[in-house]
Amino acid sequence: MMQTVLSSTLDSLNTSVRNNWTLAEVETLFALPFNDLMFQAQTIHRQHFNANEVQVSTLLSIKTGACPEDCKYCSQSARNKTNLEKERLLEVEKVLEAAQKAKAMGSTRFCMGAAWRNPKARDMPVVLDMIKGVKALGLESCMTLGMLDEDQAQQLQDAGLDYYNHNLDTSPEHYNQIITTRTYQDRLDTLDHVRTAGMKVCSGGIVGLGESAVDRASLLVQLANLPKQPESVPINMLVKVEGTPLADVDDLESFDFIRCIAVARIMMPESHVRLSAGRSAMNEQMQALCFLAGANSIFYGCKLLTAENPETDKDTQLFKKLGINTETIIDDSTEQDKDLKTSLVNEQHKELFYDAAH
Repeated sequence: MMQTVLSSTLDSLNTSVRNNWTLAEVETLFALPFNDLMFQAQTIHRQHFNANEVQVSTLLSIKTGACPEDCKYCSQSARNKTNLEKERLLEVEKVLEAAQKAKAMGSTRFCMGAAWRNPKARDMPVVLDMIKGVKALGLESCMTLGMLDEDQAQQLQDAGLDYYNHNLDTSPEHYNQIITTRTYQDRLDTLDHVRTAGMKVCSGGIVGLGESAVDRASLLVQLANLPKQPESVPINMLVKVEGTPLADVDDLESFDFIRCIAVARIMMPESHVRLSAGRSAMNEQMQALCFLAGANSIFYGCKLLTAENPETDKDTQLFKKLGINTETIIDDSTEQDKDLKTSLVNEQHKELFYDAAH
């Protein structure tokens, strides 16, 4: 009986973008035999992306520590005793120096993160200059500054910001166990302001927060059923930090994490799924399975804000072993070229994989 249900789920899947996923459907995806899930995810991935390309970003903390939020996983919360050294907002020149180095290492997107509840008016001119400087270097720009109001989102858009990151973190049902100083609706409102202003959305979550399997499915339902799916979906594995309330939470099973990547790929076929925080604890084989499951974006560099990340040369070595190339920036204004590239990718791989949805 179970096999019949699973087979029916595979047969009924299509590769178009949907914004009406049900929790029951997603739980069924998670319950697929691992090989079936991986095959379906890889098949869908190849219909929308070059399976041997990964988009590479670099993340810099432009203001570290003393955040007033109470996120139980975060080393930067002023409420957590992590002994993190606080830093003021960096000077524009230092940020642009880091961006230039990131470009030289092969990154195509430079992401800047500030430990704020929301940006203050006094900080906005400096932030806007950072965006303009990064864009002048020929890099895509991304920022995560906390909650935004409509006017702040418009200012960032006018300065040329490409992406704004604001994660949902976990399911609505589990959220109050992790954060109490801002609501789930606050997060959704910020994403709405970002979309309305015309920027692209980077939004995902963290797994391994002590949540249930149903919570992981519910998080992906929230992301996929946004009015427009995020262009970038970071899937983070909790990096446990001494001094935070989640320092001793049980580790997430590796295959459960890989399943999250695969289900995210199936549900959001046109989004970049980013293998984000937690990679320093993953061996090469686990990362390779994540790429096979449809992850096609990573962060280069030794740190993600305050969490450890593999050194760039290790990523380069892994890419060489797997035959992976770094993705180049596609100009959205040339949709004809983008369509041509997609058709060439499909033609390249159509004899290797059949469509498991039919």
